[in-house]
Amino acid sequence: MRLIPSLVAIGFASAAFALPAASDPSTETASELVEERSQMTAEIAQSLWDWAEVGYQETQSSKLLQDQLAAEGFTIEAGVADIPTAFIAEYGSGGPIIAILAEMDALPGINQDASPTREPIENKHAGQACGHNLFGAGSVSAAVAIRHWLEDTGTEGTVRLYGTPAEEGGSGKVYMVRAGLFDDVDIALHWHPSDSNSAAASTSLANRSAKFRFTGQSAHAAGAPERGRSALDGVEAMDMMANMMHEHMPQDARMHYVITSGGEAPNVVPDFAEVFYYVRHPDPKGVEEIWARLENAARGAALGTGTQVDWEIIHGNNPLLVNETLAKMMDSKLRELGGITYTPEEQQFAESIASTFDNPDNKLGSQEEVQPYEVSLGYGSTDVGDVSYAAPTVGLNTATWVPGTSAHSWQAVAASGMSIGEKGAELAAKTLTAAAIELYQNPDLVEAAKEEFEEKRGPDYEYKSLLGDREPPLDYRN
Repeated sequence: MRLIPSLVAIGFASAAFALPAASDPSTETASELVEERSQMTAEIAQSLWDWAEVGYQETQSSKLLQDQLAAEGFTIEAGVADIPTAFIAEYGSGGPIIAILAEMDALPGINQDASPTREPIENKHAGQACGHNLFGAGSVSAAVAIRHWLEDTGTEGTVRLYGTPAEEGGSGKVYMVRAGLFDDVDIALHWHPSDSNSAAASTSLANRSAKFRFTGQSAHAAGAPERGRSALDGVEAMDMMANMMHEHMPQDARMHYVITSGGEAPNVVPDFAEVFYYVRHPDPKGVEEIWARLENAARGAALGTGTQVDWEIIHGNNPLLVNETLAKMMDSKLRELGGITYTPEEQQFAESIASTFDNPDNKLGSQEEVQPYEVSLGYGSTDVGDVSYAAPTVGLNTATWVPGTSAHSWQAVAASGMSIGEKGAELAAKTLTAAAIELYQNPDLVEAAKEEFEEKRGPDYEYKSLLGDREPPLDYRN
């Protein structure tokens, strides 16, 4: 198994720099600046939760974020990287340039009211099951707070918020990286909703997805079956071979699929069928090796069933490149701020949610803690990975969900739509703001982060996108 760059260099010895001391005034300042805008954060989060717009269709959500930032004096560049809902908002001048990422898209096929019991909302076809409504709101709150700190203190520097659509399977950030929009960024900051508070240095899996489309010949399934060539047979044959591949894949690899089209009536041989595949591996080369085998499975399935097949790459992400210089700083800021305390009403909500979990371990109360710092491999994938190869990047998670909640679940949707989620977004905004203030005031820290970044990428590094040169798939959720 190949060692991924972010883990190869765990022992990297960065240049000396001053870590923030206990009771750092930057965290107090950050808290005050963000708390002044609590209502703004909550209102943005609620609007994005209500709209629940899916990837590349976040029209209202993107406009709201842009309008809020424009009202605060940011200059806006909309429709960047040939994506109508992607944008850049900038305030300040000179360096360092600190980028903050803001996601906004919802997940299709799941929805839930802001209730601790299962209550789907009728005729709503998507939900904020990954908390990106909180992500967008918290990041905007941080950017606005930083903007006011820059103005109040007369500090030179630029804060730049990137509105990044379609993280869920659309790789919006990859197109922005590919367009060179991060080339002048000194440091990139991000965060993500979670069921715990952590700034641990966790990497991610590289991944690639595609829709495999089989075409055949329709016929009456009973009256003239010999004339038919079932496209669904092609999909099922491919799926059978892919499932056999699982036995012969590296332990840290992942492959999963869903049949998105398989015909309409049993008595009609389907002439079209489609299956949507994801492949993941810690190393981009590992993804490409497994992918070649998957393509051969598709070709073999078509040959064996008398059908034709083609496929469209939908998205592809590189793994996160860990920057421990920045991660340790972010961890210290989060620990200064601490965890999240529930009101009696929130505690009751959390206990009701927790009663729906199959996991017998009750983690309630852990939202008040910050998890230990460590370097680890995460099994999810994110287009933040490509950003982390364009500029030194660091993030954190906050407990926006009831401890024990899985992402992409109705329980995550529920908490993302009420005060528990909003508290997590506010904690993230405070931490990002405190981190940015530290970076503006500590040029040695910025330089050390850049040195580690260059060391881990290597002297001969050349950026390669796992989605190739395709244009943004603006209709992939249609």
